[in-house]
This record gives sequence, structure tokens and C-alpha cells, in this order.
Amino acid sequence: MFKASIIPITALTFFQNILLIAQPKDVLWYDKPAEFFEETLVLGNGKIGASVFGGVDSDKIYLNDITFWSGEPVNPDNNPTASSYIPLIREALKNENYKLADSLNRYVQGEFSESYMPLGTLFIKNNNEEGYSNYRRELDLKNAISTVTYTQNGIDYKREYFVSHPDSIMVIRLSSDQPNSINCSLRFDSQMKYSISTSEEVLRASGYAPYHVEPSYRGDMPEAIKFDSERGTRFTSLFKVKHTDGLLETDGTSLNLTNVSEAIIYVSMETSFNGFDKNPVTEGKDHHKIGLRNLDHAFNQTFDELKSRHTEDYQILFNRVQLDFGESLAQDLPTNERLLRYSDYDLEDKNLEILYFQYGRYLLIASSRTLGVPANLQGIWNPYIRPPWSSNYTLNINAEENYWMAETANLSELHQPLLSFIKNMSETGSVTAKTYYNCGGWASGHNSDIWAMTNPVGDFGKGDPSWANWNMGGVWMATHLWEHYSFNLDTEFLKEEAYPLMKGAVQFCLDWMIKDRYGNWITSPSTSPENIYITPDGYRGATMYGSTSDIAMIRELINNFIYASKELNVHDSLVKKVEAVNQELLPYKIGARGNLQEWYYDWEDQDPKHRHQSQLFGLYPGHQITPINTPKLAEAARTTLEIKGDETTGWSKGWRINLWARLLDGNRAYKMYRELLKYVDPDASDGIHKGHGGTYPNLFDAHPPFQIDGNFGGSAAVIEMLLQSSMNEIYLLPALPDAWDEGRVSGIRARGGFEISMEWKNHKLVSTEIIAKKARETKLIYNGITQHIKLGDGEHMTITW
Repeated sequence: MFKASIIPITALTFFQNILLIAQPKDVLWYDKPAEFFEETLVLGNGKIGASVFGGVDSDKIYLNDITFWSGEPVNPDNNPTASSYIPLIREALKNENYKLADSLNRYVQGEFSESYMPLGTLFIKNNNEEGYSNYRRELDLKNAISTVTYTQNGIDYKREYFVSHPDSIMVIRLSSDQPNSINCSLRFDSQMKYSISTSEEVLRASGYAPYHVEPSYRGDMPEAIKFDSERGTRFTSLFKVKHTDGLLETDGTSLNLTNVSEAIIYVSMETSFNGFDKNPVTEGKDHHKIGLRNLDHAFNQTFDELKSRHTEDYQILFNRVQLDFGESLAQDLPTNERLLRYSDYDLEDKNLEILYFQYGRYLLIASSRTLGVPANLQGIWNPYIRPPWSSNYTLNINAEENYWMAETANLSELHQPLLSFIKNMSETGSVTAKTYYNCGGWASGHNSDIWAMTNPVGDFGKGDPSWANWNMGGVWMATHLWEHYSFNLDTEFLKEEAYPLMKGAVQFCLDWMIKDRYGNWITSPSTSPENIYITPDGYRGATMYGSTSDIAMIRELINNFIYASKELNVHDSLVKKVEAVNQELLPYKIGARGNLQEWYYDWEDQDPKHRHQSQLFGLYPGHQITPINTPKLAEAARTTLEIKGDETTGWSKGWRINLWARLLDGNRAYKMYRELLKYVDPDASDGIHKGHGGTYPNLFDAHPPFQIDGNFGGSAAVIEMLLQSSMNEIYLLPALPDAWDEGRVSGIRARGGFEISMEWKNHKLVSTEIIAKKARETKLIYNGITQHIKLGDGEHMTITW
């Protein structure tokens, strides 16, 4: 039985009596400086990124700006004859000539995406004597501040680092417990073309990015990096020091501090990027003027004023969600040693599991606050001029996985960079839809970049169709528009922004699909992301028709569009056509082994344990397959996951944890969550793939190499184990693992505009608090019990189970 009361919104009380714990759940800390990128502590304000090594004799900080990419606005009409090959490919597929279809599909390829660039490196050279003790380096997730402390020659030194969103500045404070003891120099270096100067005690660096960078996976090739002084995004980096005493000198290339008691370093960065369709040279922003303005404004503030505004702004977002799994007996260790200890499955560290979850939320706050420029494959942190997979937007899972937790983890504002980027893609994508597929609406392929590139990649025939020719990127991305609405119920957003973009993506699907011999709507040609089939006669290929993932994504988008039309009271001929097509989409098929088929026919995969599980899109992140409503399909999805096994790359494991949670198997999801946190050695700073997926010492996800999507997918999965929802139903603790037998969570979000908090003990739900964003009804479902809930705007209900 339950008891319920409706009361005005008040402060939640779940976390007033948290148990004392040995291990922190909101601090990463280490007892030595970082040697490799994958050991650094990262900071960001959604635009500026910094990777702090924390060295004593010489510290270095990799600097990034999320708008700093190679390239320039794209020409979306870069293969004007591509669409003429579509009928030929379809004819080859009709004749079951898959080899010919594969070869013809190469003519439907275009340029590669551009790459996310490293802006430069700040070096802080300590001129004191060598040798130190009592070293500690940490990142406090509560405040988004990193600190380094150590003792040298009997003097205690401290450095504090943060990147402020409200003041658009990075700040570093150097201090010690004895006067006149700081002696250091500051200099800047970059892999870009740049010049450096000093004037008025400001170190100034100005330069530009390449106008083209070849993807790193293409290997060594001539002119892989192309610079031109008349092309490419410009940048300015400015460094200025406020010091209490001692001496500050400049020598043209560095700032030198002598006998200073305290120093505050201000770092301002800006680029000329002015939009995906603006030439960054001729139509770019005045990067130097903006950078100088930000520097001057910050320099007139005290450290405490800047720090206070930074933490207040950050905590508004971060503090919305609290999580506790009860007492942990794990010993207090540096985070890297903590990861190694956690590899022993018999040893618990509940607070490490919470730390990883909250670190994912921290990373999203730090890397996703710039409209039109979402977090990329590495979030905002990249030291390589040819980064892994170009550090681009990979649309066949990775860019979307970055944002799976944006709504559920109560960070809805941080979804906006992706949602506004979809608008950019729709403009270039309308040309892609026409020139590559002879379709209306808009479409996108496998990769994109800051310039909203939408064409299929492959360098005009050099790419394998298994990855180069996939064209459902726009369809998948468009599902995020409805997802955002379903959590916020913002009708203006739905009407003015989301619905027109969804409509364009739907129009592409309607024009692109054809009927199969049985009267089902299918895609042709199609591929299943990065996978290869084997035909009965042994041919290994990629080009096919009616792949399960294509149809699942189209079905999800169409369902969203129908729901949106009802919300907006739209009943036109297009809606009627979409409803009719929805009834005739190719149905799911179960194979001979009980698996959910990936291909139109029940064919084998070249790699049965392939990292992609795109045929399961309808289970997660889609909403078409559930154990309750479609038990046979859910069982087929389970069999598919069993065949694939649990060992896979970082981002793929993040996806599989969510899939197991949707199958209501909390213990299997938890097993894989622990495996996601398996320790991985740093990559020796070369970005080369080495070994299994897991987690690097700084908690970065190891694909390997580093890809941030695994972090975000893992954090999303924690909530998916605790809460699942539709527009009309909310499932409480649907996949709670045995290991989390008690706990509290507050502030997580459910579809329908609700905020949920829960407490459970002995694996049983004790109480639930629900807040309605707008007046709405829903069903709360727990352990077979369904309670109908009706709340007004802002009303708050407490339920005791």
C-alpha cells in the first residue's frame, strides 16, 4: 500500500543524513603529476577546454576551443552525379547481385569531414630547486576546480585552476605559505601556424588552423595537413598575470615571475568561427577584440569574485542530481589505484560507481554550452593535429550517445548545442538529399563536423560502403528533437524548431523508401553501420536493402512525428500519409537462432560479436521493443546480446549497458558497468588503439583510444537502471542490481515533464517524490503496482510505498 500527499515544491530532504564514507564520490585525486593525456584533469566551460598535467618542475596545460576546427564552409553539392547511381544500385540488389551493388555504391560517396584542432599548450616552468613531497592533484566535481599541492624546500605550494562560463576565461592561481617564493615563467606553443609577442605585460599568440586535415585513419599520406595563410579559422590566445609583489618581466616570447608571493594567471582564447556557413577569414568574428575584451573584464575582477561566479553558475547545473548507494567500505586510494582495485569483481566501491556517473554529468557541463557546436568525439579535449577519427561528429551512434543523458540527468539546457546543430545540418542536408539521393527533405551520412557536412564520406569511392555509405544520420539525429520536447513540454520549441526539422527528415524517408515484393516499405540501398554480412554463397558485403536499423530509426522518427502532430493538432495530408506508411513498414524478423535479424535475410555476420548493435535501436535508444509490450522481440534482442557477448569497446559497452537495463536485467547491466570501469593504461600520448575498452586513469572512456561517448553512455545507463519512462508511464527501479540494495537519488527526469527522487532499502522502494513541470497525468509503476498520478503546474507529490 502507498500513502500520497500533494504539497508545494520544497527542498528535498533525501540527502540530509548521508552516511560517512571512506572514499569520495565527487573528487578525482592522484599522488603524482600526469605523464600522459589520459591522466590529465580536464576543465571546460562549454567552449574553452583545458587538460591540466599538474607538473611541479614544469606544468603544461593543453588548451582547446570547441569552435577551432580545420576546414571552411562545405560545398554540399560536391558529387552532382551521385543520385544517378541509385537506380543502378537498386537494380543490382533486385537481381541479388550484391558485389555489383557494393561497387556501384562507391560512386555515392563524397568528401571526408574536417578535424577538431588543438589550439596550443601553456607551459609553466618552475624556476625553484628540484625535488618535492606531499604531492596531491585533484579535480573537485562539486566546484569544477582542479588543485595541485606539494611541498618544496620546506614551502607549501598550491595551484588552483578553473574555466569560467560566465566570464569566458581560464584562471590559474599560484600561491604558497611563504612570501616571495614563487619563481616561474609562462610560455605558449602550438602545432598551428602562429606568431607570438608580448606588450603591456600580455603574452599574445595569434595563428590559424589548416584549411584541410586528412583523417588519421587514412595513415601517412602526402599533404595530410594543409595550411594556407589566406584560409582557415583564426585564433587568439592571451595570457596576463596579476601579482601581489615581486617582479614580472617579458622577453618577447614569455612572461617571467620572480620572488612573487601570489600570482593569478588569466587565459583568454577566441577564434574567428562565426557560423557553419561563414568563411572564417572573410566573414569571421574579430577574435582578437573579443579575446582582449574578455581578458580585460576578467582582469578587473578579484580571484574570489571570478571563482564565486564560476562555482555558482556551475552548481546550478551540477547540484540538480544527487546519488547515494549507502555505506562503502572501500579504502581511500588515488583514483588510478582505485580503478585497479575495482577490477577485482569481489571488491565493492559504490562511490567509484557514483563518481563515474557524476563525472559524466561534469563532462557534459564542461563541453556542451556552445550553440550549434555540440560535444565531439573527445568532448572538448584534444591534443592531436590529426586526432582519432578526426574527433568529429560520428552520427551512426557516437554523437547521439553523447546526449543520451542530457534530459534524464537534468541537464536539458546542454542538449541545445546538439539541437541547434541539427538545424545547421538540415540546410546542407537538403542539398545532400537532392544530389545524392534525388529526395526531398534533408539527410546526413556517417560523419559531420563544425561545418555541418552531411554528404556520405569515402573520398569519392575509396571508402568501404559498410561505413561510408550509411545515410540515416539525419533520421537518428532528428529523434533528439522529440526527446527534448518529451521531457520539457515546450510547445513553442516543438512548433517553431523541432517540428519543421522532423518534417524535413520524415520527407526524406518517404521519398527514399520503396516497396519490397511483399508490399513493405524498405530502404534501398541500405547498410548496417560498419558491419558486413555473409551471403549463402559466401560473398561478404555491406550494401543491402531493408536493414533492420534503417527501418527501426525511420519507425522511431515517424512515431515521434505522429505524436508531435497530435500535440500541435496538425491533421494534414502529410500526417495521413505518414500514418499509412507507418502501418506498412517492414516488420522486425526473428532469425533461426532466436536473434533479432540485422539484415533483410537471416544471414550471418562476418563478425558475430561486432561492436555495433544497430539492429537493437528499437530497444534503446528507441521505444519500440519492451519486455512488457513486445516480449518475443525483447527475447530476440536478449539473444542477440548473448551472441555478441559482453567484451567490446568503451562506447559499445556503454550502449549495451542501456540495452540490458531496458531488458530489465539489472545484474547483467551492472556487470557490464563494472567492466566499463576496467582500468586501461594511457595511450603513450599518440592516440593509437591499444588493448581493450574500459577507463583511463583520469576516468576518460577508452574506446580505445579516448572517446567521450562511453562516459556519457555509462552515465545514462545508471539512470536507465533506476528510472525508465514514456510520455504516459514512469517505471521506478526497473533494473535495480543486487549490488545497489539501498540508496537514494534525487533530481532525475522522466518523460512527461516530471522530476523524480527515490529512496530504497533492502532492494525495496521506500518513498518517491515527483514534481510536475506542467499540469499532467502519468502512471507510476513499481514491482507490478500501478498508481495513477495527476499533478498541476509545479505540484509536488510524496509517495510512501
